[in-house]
Amino acid sequence: MKKFVLCFLLFISFSANAQNLQRPKLVVGIVVDQMRWDYLYRYYDRYSNDGFKRLMNGGYSCENTLINHLPSVTGVGHATIYTGSVPSIHGIAANEWVDQLTGKTVYCVSDSSVRPVGNVNSAEGRMSPRNLIATTVTDELRIATNFRSKVIGISLKDRASILPAGHTPTAAFWLDDASGNFISSTYYMEDLPSWTKQFNSKKRIEQLIANGWNTLYPIQSYKQSDADARPYEGLFSGETSSVFPHDIKSAYAKSKGSFRNSPFGNTLTMEFALDATNAYQLGKGEATDFLAINFASTDYVGHMFGVNSIEIEDTYLRLDKDLAQLFKSFDEKVGKGQWVIFLTADHGAANAVAFMQEHNLPADFWRSASIKDSLNRILAQRFEVTGLVRSITNYQVNFDLNKISNSSLDFNAVRQTAVDFLQRQPAISYAVDMAWVGRAPIPEKLRTMMINGYNFKRSGQIQIVLNPGWFGSESKTGTTHGTWIPNDTHIPLLWYGWNIKHGASNREVYMYDIAPTLSALLHIQMPSGNIGKVIEEAIVSQSR
Repeated sequence: MKKFVLCFLLFISFSANAQNLQRPKLVVGIVVDQMRWDYLYRYYDRYSNDGFKRLMNGGYSCENTLINHLPSVTGVGHATIYTGSVPSIHGIAANEWVDQLTGKTVYCVSDSSVRPVGNVNSAEGRMSPRNLIATTVTDELRIATNFRSKVIGISLKDRASILPAGHTPTAAFWLDDASGNFISSTYYMEDLPSWTKQFNSKKRIEQLIANGWNTLYPIQSYKQSDADARPYEGLFSGETSSVFPHDIKSAYAKSKGSFRNSPFGNTLTMEFALDATNAYQLGKGEATDFLAINFASTDYVGHMFGVNSIEIEDTYLRLDKDLAQLFKSFDEKVGKGQWVIFLTADHGAANAVAFMQEHNLPADFWRSASIKDSLNRILAQRFEVTGLVRSITNYQVNFDLNKISNSSLDFNAVRQTAVDFLQRQPAISYAVDMAWVGRAPIPEKLRTMMINGYNFKRSGQIQIVLNPGWFGSESKTGTTHGTWIPNDTHIPLLWYGWNIKHGASNREVYMYDIAPTLSALLHIQMPSGNIGKVIEEAIVSQSR
């Protein structure tokens, strides 16, 4: 009888253990800032087998992943990826927006109630996720494991570290230009961990830029890029021509922010992420951990030099090597097959206007400041009140709502007058009064993007859509993003690792489908504002 009872108890114990929910040890979310989808293939032949190609050839690629909101910018992209939602719901309506009730400009992660940690004199540390009004998949993982999971956010950019890490992370870190150190805020901690201080003390920036920036390979081998020193390329401080090699060391001495405009910012981020993985023992605990990494230098280089430059090609070839080192470390520290990763982008980028025009392709600059002045003159003539338009930002018209109300103006008439004027401008395809977006004569795709991006309290009342290839910029060099065109909104999405299938699909999926897919993979609740759908074909069905 005793033997029977013992065997029965052992059987029950074995059955219980056999039915434990299986999850990966570590989830890694990588967002490559300003990475267009076509970069996967433009430089494919030059990538190693251990970086981008490892994910492409051994994982699952969603080839037709699109951004389905406006504007297509960094803060919005990261919030959308991790909430499975859109600006209308999660509240991150732009990198900076005009509070429609007060008229004040708000930075997406600014928080005056917190203090910087790591450099007490830096305004860069007064940041938190409090402006994000939905949970993230990283929040939901923490909740699902009763906060045993560790979540770390890392980027050169504050918003690209803070928003992915969510409201309840273990830590979030970003770069402070003034000190050259990774810092945080009192939202997360009262003092930097000793490992972070040790990393900062190495002064890696100075080491990385000591020999300047030359091409990784012979410059004549960069056949996927335009010639060196094109007129659309920006200059580092002290340069007279944008040619390799770039003297980053001298430029950094004049302007600390110039480091970001080099590929070495990605290397610094990778090294910091590896130290964080070791310090927090990510992937070694009893619950699934999450490491959110943003490689931001790709964005800075693109803005400065344009997407067809040798500089951007070299940056991606170097990033490929950084990714290979990162993946190798996860194999060694966490174990092959024990970690899962997604790699995507927060937005893409347009071709430089000068590049387009040189090849007889339609493109041009649009100056919002001059349009604002002209619009205010038209409105003043009609309504006898000056300054009715506060600003035109994010391709949206922000009105002075208090002035309109106090002057007892017909706001519908004001908006209609503005729309009539804007639609006659040669660079503008559509100007849409968001109060009547449902009946505007525009393609349904654009209507959906406008509605998804419109937050009543944080978005302007009129949405402007420029001609394809036109964009707003105060600089004639480099490029930017923020519009609806595929260059800006067609992004990569690669899945690899634990319970990920091998293959690819051209089915149309959206940026906000990433969070619910991760939620399904991990068997956790979707974020609170989620509207995305699970990309079922990418993940292996799990028996329970």
